[in-house]
Order: sequence, then structure tokens, then C-alpha cells
Amino acid sequence: MIQKIGLGEYLLVVLFGAALLISRFTGWSLGLGAGKNFWAFFSEMITFLPLMFILIGLIEVWVPNENIERQIGPGSGIRGTVWIILLAMLQVGPLYGAFPVAYLLWKKGCSIKNIFIYLGAFSTLKIPMLTFEIGFLGLKFSMLRTLFTLPVFIGIGYIMEAYLRGRNFEINNSEKNRFVCQR
Repeated sequence: MIQKIGLGEYLLVVLFGAALLISRFTGWSLGLGAGKNFWAFFSEMITFLPLMFILIGLIEVWVPNENIERQIGPGSGIRGTVWIILLAMLQVGPLYGAFPVAYLLWKKGCSIKNIFIYLGAFSTLKIPMLTFEIGFLGLKFSMLRTLFTLPVFIGIGYIMEAYLRGRNFEINNSEKNRFVCQR
């Protein structure tokens, strides 16, 4: 079911566009900086997201649910945690690219613990990010940061799994794609 979007929901976008145009003609430096940042972010999204969705579509079609459930599903244990951390480390792109992958993994049978570990590892342990970090801050800093952050994300995964166990947790795909947690 396609939901109509009212004009009021576009108001913020229209105001932002008008502010950028006014800044362009008046030379307002704050608006010009905002516009420059907006276009940099927008061009990154336009180039990144289609490739990400193609990859997600290929995973959806080529990888059977049974493989996901067996490798990183609820009964996967430490092996699943290692696999999900490796998957997160091998990916590239901004954090917003991890959410569609996390949703796909959840849909295919990944455990909630591994979803949270994946998001944490993706945000801090991607190999391209680690190489930059080592280049700027050194190997010792990067190793120490990894040693302190990784157990935190693993702990968060276990805590969230324990918290959501028995609460009839589900992702509601209807209308607004919101998470539903019922007692």
C-alpha cells in the first residue's frame, strides 16, 4: 500500500533548498558551507547506495536462509560472533550502509546478538577505516582501541539478546518500518 505524502512533509526540504539558494545569491558563508557539505554527502549517498542495494539483492537471492541461520543464527555461538565480526570488517562504506545489510541478515535468520555485534563492529573495525587510523594514530593506538571497543560491542549484543528474549520482538514492515517490542 502506497501512502500519500502531504505537502507539509516537504516543507523542511523546501525551506532548506530556499536557504541554499538565498545563500548562493547573497554569499552567506554559513549557508554556502552547509550547501557544500550537503552536496558532498548527497553525492556520496548517490554513488554508494545503489551499489549497496545491488549487493543486498544478490545476497538475498544467492545465499540461502539456512546458511545464514547455521553460521550466524541463534545457535551459532562464538563461531557466529567471529563470522559476523569478519563480515563487518570486510565491508566498506558509511554506517548508514550497514543498516540495510543488518536488516537483510535479520530477515534471513541472523540472531539479534549478532546484529548488534555487526553494527558495532561495522562502525569501528572496518579494514579501510583501520588502515587510516593506523596511518594517522599508529598501530598501538588502533590495537588498544580495538581491544577496548570490541568486547563492549560483544557485551551489548549479549545484553540486547537477553533483554529482547521472550518479548515477542519483531520488525514491523507495514507502513512505517518501525521496530516493535511487546511484553
